[in-house]
Amino acid sequence: MEYRPNPDRYSGIMQYRTCGHSGIKLPLLSLGLWHNFGSVDNYETATAMVKHAFDNGITHFDLANNYGPIPGSAEENFGRILKRSFSNHRDEMLITTKAGHFMWEGPYGDGSSRKNLISSLNQSLKRLQLDYVDVFYSHRYDGFTPIEETLQTLVDIVKQGKALYVGISKYPPRETKFAYEYLKSQNIPCLVHQDRYSMFTRNIEQEILGIAGDNGVGFVGFSPLAQGLLTNKYLHGIPEGSRAARADGFLKMEQVTAEVIEKVKKLNDMAIYRGQTLAEMALAWALRDHRVTSLIIGASSVAQLDDNLKALNNLQFSNEELEAIERILA
Repeated sequence: MEYRPNPDRYSGIMQYRTCGHSGIKLPLLSLGLWHNFGSVDNYETATAMVKHAFDNGITHFDLANNYGPIPGSAEENFGRILKRSFSNHRDEMLITTKAGHFMWEGPYGDGSSRKNLISSLNQSLKRLQLDYVDVFYSHRYDGFTPIEETLQTLVDIVKQGKALYVGISKYPPRETKFAYEYLKSQNIPCLVHQDRYSMFTRNIEQEILGIAGDNGVGFVGFSPLAQGLLTNKYLHGIPEGSRAARADGFLKMEQVTAEVIEKVKKLNDMAIYRGQTLAEMALAWALRDHRVTSLIIGASSVAQLDDNLKALNNLQFSNEELEAIERILA
């Protein structure tokens, strides 16, 4: 059956923010394909989530070369979904990918060299079945590739027509400043900076958000629910089957301490007071600063995606609520 998008997708709950000093607007919530879209996951469920996201005004879909598992399979599956269901809607979508972390064996399959970035993007485009991506990110500052080499590669990728814009992800403050200046000098300004941001991970508030704002660069936050910690999942400890309970998960069991669980319980009480779930409040809180252009949410089902979208129903905080949250997080 042919997919026909919701005709009211742009007049519903979704809101959009301008990304830095550009003509690009991003939805407040974007769909990330870090988890649940790989070869080990259910393809039909993945397809349903992408369609539901689009039907609700989510236009930004975030990938990386190594998303899976297996690495590369998230791009491959998303490419299949695009070809089967979105061939007439490509220009309504902002599709991003990244390279810089380990992807293949040998000295050229990791890091931020010109060799790795260009080879990786070429592979990504094949998997996605696209001629270009909207944004290509340097996924990290690797600490050994000369930063000029990495940044000039981003410039050349745009000039080659393989990406419309470029971004950086998880760069330290000093390298961030240099990157913004270098890219601007080459007339290919950095569109967006991506990094981890949540109630429990606030490092970017110290410098990165300010540097981005001062330089007209948008900011996109990932893991706004702290890998599930900022949901009702961990109110009573570590449940079986959760990310913290899995040996291969990014959220480690030792991170879910009694102190953290106590904070989660207090935050949950605050969310109930606001008429929200904890996840809804955590997303709304991360969007309180308008320098945050968008948050990347992950989902394992359409129902979970819907739960996240409900955060947009209540984005306002009183000063008293913000102060109370700060006391809990202190």
